[in-house]
Amino acid sequence: MSVLVTGGAGYIGSHVVRLLQQRGTGVVVVDDLSNGRPERVGDAPVVQLDLATDAAVPTLTAAIAEHGVEAVIHFAARKQVGQSVAEPARYWSQNVGGTANLLLAMEAGKVDKLVFSSSAATYGAPTTPLVREDGPAEPINPYGQTKLVGEWMTRAAGRAWGLRAANLRYFNVAGAGWDDLGDTAVMNLIPIVFSALDAQQAPAVFGDDYPTPDGSCVRDYVHVLDLAQAHLAALDHLATDDRPHDTFNVGSGTGASVLEVLAEVRAVTGVDVEPVVHARRAGDPPQLVADVERITTTLGWRATKDLHDIVTSAWSAWRR
Repeated sequence: MSVLVTGGAGYIGSHVVRLLQQRGTGVVVVDDLSNGRPERVGDAPVVQLDLATDAAVPTLTAAIAEHGVEAVIHFAARKQVGQSVAEPARYWSQNVGGTANLLLAMEAGKVDKLVFSSSAATYGAPTTPLVREDGPAEPINPYGQTKLVGEWMTRAAGRAWGLRAANLRYFNVAGAGWDDLGDTAVMNLIPIVFSALDAQQAPAVFGDDYPTPDGSCVRDYVHVLDLAQAHLAALDHLATDDRPHDTFNVGSGTGASVLEVLAEVRAVTGVDVEPVVHARRAGDPPQLVADVERITTTLGWRATKDLHDIVTSAWSAWRR
C-alpha cells in the first residue's frame, strides 16, 4: 500500500509520514513547500505542487499512477484564523479549490480512501462545555467555513463515486514527536511564545475578558504525536466495511486556558513569562474542548500525553 500525503513536509504531516515509514508503508509527499521542509520526510519522494493551481489535477493523477497510491491523507491548507478573516477569498481558493482538485485526481486515479484534515473551527463558538461531532457546526470565520465545506465535499464524493472518508476535526495541536520535527512556522500559541522569549519580548494574550475562569481563551491541546497516531487509526478504519461515522474529534478532552499554557511554559523553561494583554482577535471563540467518546469507541484512539508533555517536547525541539 502506498499513501499520498498532501502537506506531508509540514509540521503535522511530517509526523504522519514518519509513522507510516516506520510501519513499512510507502509514502509520496505532495507539498508546495511554503512552510514544509523536504528534509523532514526522509527518503519519501516529494512532488512540489500548489493544489489550487490548474496543474494540480494532472500532476496528482500522474503521481497516483506512478507510485501506486491506494489512499490519501490531506493536510495541505491555509490555517490561520485571523488571516482568513482578512483574506477570505484566498482561503476559499486555496482550501476549497485545493480539495476539489485533489478529489478530481482521486476519482480519476480510482483512489477511494481519504483522511481529511478538518478542524474544531467548524464548531464556531459553542455554548456547551464539550463539543460533540453531532452538535451544531456553525463556523464563525472563513477558515472554519472552508474546513466544513471540505467535509461536505468528501461526503458528496462518497455518494457520487464511493469515496471512503474520515474527517478529523483537530483541536489545538502542539508539541513534537521528535526534536527534528518541531513546529517552526510560529503560527500557533506555544511556538509564538517561544519566539517572543528568544526575542526577549513579552508574549501577547489576545483578550482577558472572555467568559472563562481566568478570562483568557480555553482550548483543548493535543500532542502532535497523538494526533499523528489518530491518522493511522483513521486510515485503518477506512479499510473496514463497518464505518458508522465519518467525522471524529481529535483532542485530549481537557481544556487549558492561554494563561495556563503560559504558566506551564514558565515551569518548563524557567523563563519568567509575563504576557501583555491585547484586544480580542476577530473570529476567536471563548472555549473549544473536545468530546472524544466517538473516536475512542470507534477507532480505539485516545490521547496519551498531557500539557506538560506537550510543552516539554516543544521546548526540546525549539532549542534544537
